Amino acid sequence: MPRVCFRLQVKPDLIDEYVARHRAVAPDMLAAIRDAGRRDYSIFLAPDGLLIGYYETDDDAASAAALAADPRTQAWEAESARFFESLEGRADQAAPSLTEVFNLDEQLTAAGLEQR
Repeated sequence: MPRVCFRLQVKPDLIDEYVARHRAVAPDMLAAIRDAGRRDYSIFLAPDGLLIGYYETDDDAASAAALAADPRTQAWEAESARFFESLEGRADQAAPSLTEVFNLDEQLTAAGLEQR
């Protein structure tokens, strides 16, 4: 199962508003994310606005296409664009992905060690 990690930079003067906006995401947006096949989705934010997101999905390209085509996400993404520095396009489509270089579960399995 692919694990996807991405980074964005929230504009410093909009950090508080960004956090507030994510405290209670609209149920239709939550359903759109779920329906697109994204699971275990988390967003982490540093005090300087560095944002790191993580989710799992069976097919990231299909998930991205589903979100791009879903009318429930269009308003959310249009409103969200103003929060980010140096971003061309929708955040859910244009956020740079990070390369996974370590995964504990995979290495424990490869080493023949039990997971606790």
